[in-house]
Amino acid sequence: MTPLVPSVGVFGAGAVGQAVGGALVAAGLCGRLLVTSRTIEQAQALADDLDDMRTALGSPVLPGAAEAEDLRACAAVVIAVRAQFANTRSTDVRMGGIQANAPVVRDLAEQLSGYPGTVLVVTNPVDLMTRWFAEESGCSRVFGIGSSLDSARYRLTLGRLLGVPADAVSGRVIGEHGDTSVVCASSTLVNDQSVPVPLQQVRDELDRRPGRINIGIGRTRCGPAGAVLSALRLALGAEDGTTELCAPHAGDWCGIPVRFTGGDPLPFSPPLDSVEDRQLEASRTKLRAAYQAARGVPLQPSPSGRKSP
Repeated sequence: MTPLVPSVGVFGAGAVGQAVGGALVAAGLCGRLLVTSRTIEQAQALADDLDDMRTALGSPVLPGAAEAEDLRACAAVVIAVRAQFANTRSTDVRMGGIQANAPVVRDLAEQLSGYPGTVLVVTNPVDLMTRWFAEESGCSRVFGIGSSLDSARYRLTLGRLLGVPADAVSGRVIGEHGDTSVVCASSTLVNDQSVPVPLQQVRDELDRRPGRINIGIGRTRCGPAGAVLSALRLALGAEDGTTELCAPHAGDWCGIPVRFTGGDPLPFSPPLDSVEDRQLEASRTKLRAAYQAARGVPLQPSPSGRKSP
């Protein structure tokens, strides 16, 4: 297989960083995979593990440990860092990381100021951290992967409820990657036909699924890695298509469809009924208020430890 780009970088050697690295090595997307973490020893350990995987698979991707500055030469970077903190929330769980993760994301934004490549943010709360990184760094190609993962879960869930394969379902989830996400049931198609969507059953499963994964294995990792790889293939021009990503649109940052043509992104408004339109406005309002509140609170010094979510 021929690598699509010379190099891709990953910030974070924890659960998600490991899964993203494994997906990139298996996919053969890049010639080099540069890994950074809170210590060079952690980055080197992950690079060594991925190098074993590369050899077993015969992958063209050469992993290596790097410093943050080295990633400026990459075609794309993935931010999968997580500060060390205890999240005690039982509701609005992803918002629990605002004050802990913001300083880490801010520091990375400063180090990558003006970076011209594609940035994919995984760190939660992903919609806020995506906007924070973009505004602090001045980078123009910054996206968050939350709604892409939500949309994949929606298609899988609806397919199971209706007894059809997930790839027969065309549907999306937009807005916040969190409690105010918007299921676009009115425009969902199954085998190119409109269908009644059992919305409450869908929402129940979408609400329960992340917690069930976290309880069972400690953290979601493979799903986010899949969303990252899918988005990278579009953003790097390997294929054209549309996915749901956190992106700037109509003055806000939230999950929205983004159409990629030759790697060029075009966010657009999806068709919504009146209920979905109100839900999206409520989601945008929540994210806007949370972001403004977070920016109004003085940031604490960046934690010494960081790991991926």
